[in-house]
Amino acid sequence: MKSLSKIINIILVIIISLFVHLASAQAIEPIKISPQDIALDLSKAIEIHHTNNSIFQTSTAPGPDGIIWRIEVQAKSENFSGNWAVFALANPTDEQIDRLIVVPHYRMAHSGLLWPNLGSVRIQSITPSAGFSLDRQTNANSDIFRITLNPGTVITFVAELSSKNLPQIYLWQPEAYKDTINSYTLYHGILLGISGLLSLLLTILFVVRGTSLFPATAAVAWAVLFYIGIDFNFLNKLFAITPITEPIWRAGTEVALAATLFIFLFTYLCLNRWHYHFSYGAIIWIISLCGLGAFAIYDPTRAAGIARLLFGLTTILGIILIGYFSIRRYDRAIMLIPTWLLISFWSLEAYACIIGYLDNDIVQPALAGGLVLIVLLISFLVMQQTFSNDAFHEGIFSDLERQVLAARGAGSIIWDWNVERDRITVHPDMTTLFGAEACKLNGTMNDWVSALHYDDRERFQAVLNIILEHKKGRIDQIFRLSSGGGHYHWFSLRARPAIQKDGKITRVIGSIVNITNHKKAEERLLYDAIHDSLTGLPNQQIFLDRLQNYASLAKANIKIRPTIFMIDFDNFRQINRKLGIAFGDTVLLIIARRLSRLVNSQDTLSRLSADRFAIILLSETEPQKIAMFANHLHKTISAPITLEEKTIMLSVSIGLVTWSDNRSTAQNIFNDSELAMIHAKQMGGNHIEPFRPNFRTLDLEHNSINKDIHHAIKRNEIKILYHPILNLSDGQIIGFETIVEWHHPNHGHLNAHDFIKIVESEQLVMDLVQFIIDQAIVDLINIQEKCAKHPFFISINLPSAEMIHPDFINQLRSTLLRNPVNKGRLMIEISELVLRKNPEQSAHFFEQIKALGMNLALDNFGTGYSSLTYLVRYPFDMVKLDRSLISIDSPKKKLVLKSIIRMATDLNLQIIAEGVENEKEAIFLRQEGCKYVQSTIVTKPIAVEELITLVQNHFSYIYNN
Repeated sequence: MKSLSKIINIILVIIISLFVHLASAQAIEPIKISPQDIALDLSKAIEIHHTNNSIFQTSTAPGPDGIIWRIEVQAKSENFSGNWAVFALANPTDEQIDRLIVVPHYRMAHSGLLWPNLGSVRIQSITPSAGFSLDRQTNANSDIFRITLNPGTVITFVAELSSKNLPQIYLWQPEAYKDTINSYTLYHGILLGISGLLSLLLTILFVVRGTSLFPATAAVAWAVLFYIGIDFNFLNKLFAITPITEPIWRAGTEVALAATLFIFLFTYLCLNRWHYHFSYGAIIWIISLCGLGAFAIYDPTRAAGIARLLFGLTTILGIILIGYFSIRRYDRAIMLIPTWLLISFWSLEAYACIIGYLDNDIVQPALAGGLVLIVLLISFLVMQQTFSNDAFHEGIFSDLERQVLAARGAGSIIWDWNVERDRITVHPDMTTLFGAEACKLNGTMNDWVSALHYDDRERFQAVLNIILEHKKGRIDQIFRLSSGGGHYHWFSLRARPAIQKDGKITRVIGSIVNITNHKKAEERLLYDAIHDSLTGLPNQQIFLDRLQNYASLAKANIKIRPTIFMIDFDNFRQINRKLGIAFGDTVLLIIARRLSRLVNSQDTLSRLSADRFAIILLSETEPQKIAMFANHLHKTISAPITLEEKTIMLSVSIGLVTWSDNRSTAQNIFNDSELAMIHAKQMGGNHIEPFRPNFRTLDLEHNSINKDIHHAIKRNEIKILYHPILNLSDGQIIGFETIVEWHHPNHGHLNAHDFIKIVESEQLVMDLVQFIIDQAIVDLINIQEKCAKHPFFISINLPSAEMIHPDFINQLRSTLLRNPVNKGRLMIEISELVLRKNPEQSAHFFEQIKALGMNLALDNFGTGYSSLTYLVRYPFDMVKLDRSLISIDSPKKKLVLKSIIRMATDLNLQIIAEGVENEKEAIFLRQEGCKYVQSTIVTKPIAVEELITLVQNHFSYIYNN
């Protein structure tokens, strides 16, 4: 038993010895300090422990006697993180040593790129193994604790941490730490002063100069000021920044740095002038950074990481853009090179610092100074750019930027062919116009030529070959470029070769202009010049030209014997009057289609005037077949037309003439066919009449009528009547429309419709309308003198497109100078038919009419295909609704009429309803907002004497009261 007891005791002694030995081995090694140590870095001497318990136990460092104690520390923070730091200090001297433990809240070195450590309170408390907890010293940006080490003591310190690690922990001599802080305070003050002055100066310059460069530069300066203000603990004196909110402020300043640097780069290089896509990209980038600034409030760590990444991307983007534009000798890019090199160097140093490659105490202040230096350089650069006008600036600016602005302002596209590399470049990009085909426009010359229209390739290639062969010349070509799908756009290219001293052509440079719209307008004008705008058939001009060609061929004994058919409808004006012009136009389209099916490809069908057509028949030369064609033609036209539940029977008079040798010119043949047609009408209409020589006596009578018109104008035989226009609300007269009548000595009473076509054909319309206007002005002055209390207006209808002429404006201006009338008292009416003949010149004509103080009215509104377009395009004051719209015999017509009245009212146009026939129509019009009416059932056109009497008696027109 005794031997067993000895064995057990030996084992216990061995176990206790092992435990003591292990405890001694695991105990922390103390750091020995001396009075001569000014600052010691304890970062690598501390041990970090992570626990889930608020009570932490650890072994102390061996004391002078070699004893290791086990100590227990209770967490003092309510928000316990479970992180602890342990370190030990030894004072082997015989002197008492006082030191400061300093742990900064934020340190740029090792802070990280994407998820940076933006700073916080690092240590909650420090508990020594002997004595009481250390006292915290007041400091805004560091955790500072004061310790006292007695001679020959070894003390273990346990620090309760607020974060998982400590970026840095220093042991400072108190006086030395104070001197270091004071020295940095001077440095911080200098940087803050320079940055603040630059920010204020740039802001003031923006107010004075107003250029966009100053606010962009000032934004960078203010962002730097706020950044170093946070770094130097300056903003804490202005705002209530706590350790909890400091990461938000720091993240916000880093986002501001990234955003303002990009804005400065965009503004300084004027990227919006180079391509509009740069503007879109910049807007998206800036909006994203603004959103990132708001995101920094919720997650400052990630926001700061993204801002650091975007700052680096902006630096790289600046290097690319500055290099690209510098090669092209853009002066601003060249002048920005030194500043951007400094920004690039600063970005590399900052990256090396945050990843820990550079780790010392002067890196962070040095980087702050670098930012201020960057702002200083940017400020000098911007002020030099703004205030100086040296030769360098002017020379390079005129060579590049001004040329780009001029080309873009003119709508041109830069075309550059590098002959040596066989590379064509177009700028700006044409993808929006050509889509996938745009890749051919930035490629080799073969790619470019393949994009041309087939008919333009050979001509374009020939011009290039001539320039390359003769080493001179220029390109001035119009061609078509394919946009895919068989569609082409018209372009005009003007370019010249760039020739070296040795005569070698290196480039061919010029500009391209998209002239597609111009070409379409040109083609449309050419087409309209020789075609009828309603039916698309050849007009009288091309008809006579072809007839003259056929006559020349017939005189040359070629077997061509043209036969001319002149077709004129007998009752077509009644259709227009009763059913409306729109209905009449539809009938004309139907007739045109019928006639087109009758003629062959070698024949010519033409519309000469409103209801007159003509045919040149070449496909038949035998008299019997010509007669059969004439009968078939008559039957085709006379066939009933059913349209809008109405059946129309047309009566047509046809005159025909066949070629004979005594007809030398096309005009003679044309006149003979017209005489045959007129004779067919005199025979009662609905008749086919071949030409006979005795018909020419009718032409003499036609000329006689025109002579009579001349004499009638000179002798005042043409009478002007006035048709009153009434106010529907009270029946009062507000104005009058002029009506023309002529009592011919042989032909009796003729109205304007009876002789206006003769006047137009003889170019007498100018004299006739001038006579009407002169008489109307005289009558208006007479009415105003005798009825001064009633302001009236007189409307005059322009019957012909020939009136839309500068000579008419000049005559009208002279008339108004001789007989001045108040503004708005004269109104010019014009129908859509007249507008359609000359729409382009009408716009300028109407502007001149308005400048003379006259109003404009659109007559027969709603009867044509383009009436709505005319209301928007031309400056009308009033519209006159056609009778075909007033007839409200169906719900659909009521709805259409309501819509037209409402639309005209919204356009601030006065409305006159023509041809009201009953009380029902008048009441409906008044309810829907139509104020004025003109109708023969109220009063017929009357002479000026009767009109004055009527007005003086205060006659009110009331319907069926």
